Amino acid sequence: MNTVIDIGNTLVKGAIFKKDNIIWHEKAKPKTFLNLIQSQLSKYQGTSNLLFSATGHINQEWIDFFNSNFKVYEFNHNTPLPFKNHYKTPNTLGLDRIALVAAAQYLYSNKNVLIIDAGTCITYDFKSSENDYLGGNISPGLDMRFKALNRFTANLPRLKLEKPSTFPLGKTTKDAILNGVIQGVVDEIDQNIKRYKSEYKDLTVILTGGDQQYLSAQLKNSIFANSTFQLVGLNAILEYLLND
Repeated sequence: MNTVIDIGNTLVKGAIFKKDNIIWHEKAKPKTFLNLIQSQLSKYQGTSNLLFSATGHINQEWIDFFNSNFKVYEFNHNTPLPFKNHYKTPNTLGLDRIALVAAAQYLYSNKNVLIIDAGTCITYDFKSSENDYLGGNISPGLDMRFKALNRFTANLPRLKLEKPSTFPLGKTTKDAILNGVIQGVVDEIDQNIKRYKSEYKDLTVILTGGDQQYLSAQLKNSIFANSTFQLVGLNAILEYLLND
C-alpha cells in the first residue's frame, strides 16, 4: 500500500492507496492531519511507501514521523515524471498541476485530457493522447473574484459563495455580484472546453478542486468530476518511481 501527502500552507491532504483504489483520504489542518494519519497506520498494516510534497512549512516532527514509518520519496521539481513535460519554465509549474497531469496520464493514458482545477485559482492543463503535457492557463477562482470586487471598489460587500436568490438577473447588489461571479466562471469554463474540443478530438474533461462540486452541475459541457484527482496523481508518480 502507498501513502501520499500534500502539505500546504493551511491544509494538508492525504490518502492511502491499495493498488489503484483509495481506501482512506482526508484533509485537515497540519497538526490535526498528523494525528489522523498516525491513527490510520494501525488500521492499514503494510503501508510502507510514502510520497509527500510540501509547499507549506514542514517541521521536524513530520520528518521524524515519515522516516520512522515509511520509505520516503519527496515530490519536487526534480522528480522524474511519467509524461513528457513541454512547459518552458518547468520550475515555475505548480506541483499540484504536475500531479493532476500525472493522474490524467495514469487514468487516461491514450486520450486527450483537459484538467480543470477550480480552487483558489482556476487552472486549465492539457495532456495529449501521446502523453505530452503541452501547457495550460490560470485565472482567478471564485473566492478571489469576490475578494477583488470588495477590495478594489468603495462600496461593494465582501461575499462568500452561495446560491443567488434570483437568476439570471440580480435584483439586489448581493445577487448581482453572485450571478456575475458565478456565471462568469461557468461561462469561462464552458468556453475553454468548447475551444479545446474544436482543436482536439475525443477530449476528456476532468473537473476537480474545492469548487468543483458547486460548478459541475451548471456546466453545459460533459465533464467528469473527481475531487481526489490530485491524490491519484501523487500515487501515480509514486508508482512510477517504484517501478522505474
